[in-house]
Amino acid sequence: MGNVTQLHETTPDELTRIIFEGLDKRLEDFKKNFQPKEPEEFLTRQEVCELLSISYGTLHQWVKKGILQPLTKGGRVYYSRKQIVKDLYNSNPGE
Repeated sequence: MGNVTQLHETTPDELTRIIFEGLDKRLEDFKKNFQPKEPEEFLTRQEVCELLSISYGTLHQWVKKGILQPLTKGGRVYYSRKQIVKDLYNSNPGE
């Protein structure tokens, strides 16, 4: 037989209050540490050029040098906004 816990001198309302206090504390801890995921944003070549204030030629050179990583889908080229920030932070595009 499994473990059995018996409560003496505890009313159902008191037990409910204790349970909810524990849940409230856990939810508060969760809220403090919760960081929602942001949906991935993909940009076109034009949007990347506008975002970085660069020309198409510069974008092409950065891709050729491996500074930025393009993604292709259905014959179209896209760039991940998160990856752009990561790539530019870890490289020196002016080289």
